[in-house]
Amino acid sequence: MPVLIYILTVCAAYLLGSVPFGYLVARAKGIDIRNVGSGNIGATNALRVLGKPAGIFVLVMDALKGFAAVWLATLLAKHVSADISTETLRILAGIAAVLGHNYTCWLKFKGGKGIATTAGVYLALAPWALLVALIVFVGVLLVGRIVSVASMSAAVALPVTVWVMSPHDLFLGIVTSALGALAIYKHKSNIQRLMAGTENRLGKKKDAK
Repeated sequence: MPVLIYILTVCAAYLLGSVPFGYLVARAKGIDIRNVGSGNIGATNALRVLGKPAGIFVLVMDALKGFAAVWLATLLAKHVSADISTETLRILAGIAAVLGHNYTCWLKFKGGKGIATTAGVYLALAPWALLVALIVFVGVLLVGRIVSVASMSAAVALPVTVWVMSPHDLFLGIVTSALGALAIYKHKSNIQRLMAGTENRLGKKKDAK
């Protein structure tokens, strides 16, 4: 029974995370966001291609689905067998939500970079660590005005903060490090543009992240 609960939770969280809000909002406007800008379905590309209102909506919804996955796992844990570890269930739900966004089954397993969804997950799992990562994100963005650099900086700051801050949770630390590495990997095209000196700065409308 406990194993079944873990499996069902992971599947439900994945499906929740897999809802491609950027794609859906763009389609409602008659645009296939995969064919414009960077081709990414995340909030940054939505912001540049669809405008601020749509981009902000996508950002909020992508974060909300990550938060909701962990929150629903918490509620479930309160109503099932005592053999279930609430924290483990929450962390697994968070992982599944991020993977759902990054590799959505609705778009041939091609999705976004997971920054907003990860933020939503950690708002529920480790809000103080998320706050530090957000401060790093904003600081780097204000200095360099490159969203991808700010995102990757936050992807490094989040696991470092989780490892440093107490109480220490080994599983959460390992998972956060893995998600941070995944976020950086998903920015590989941005890294190539950074090395070539062609990555966009905030406010420019050339190529999107």
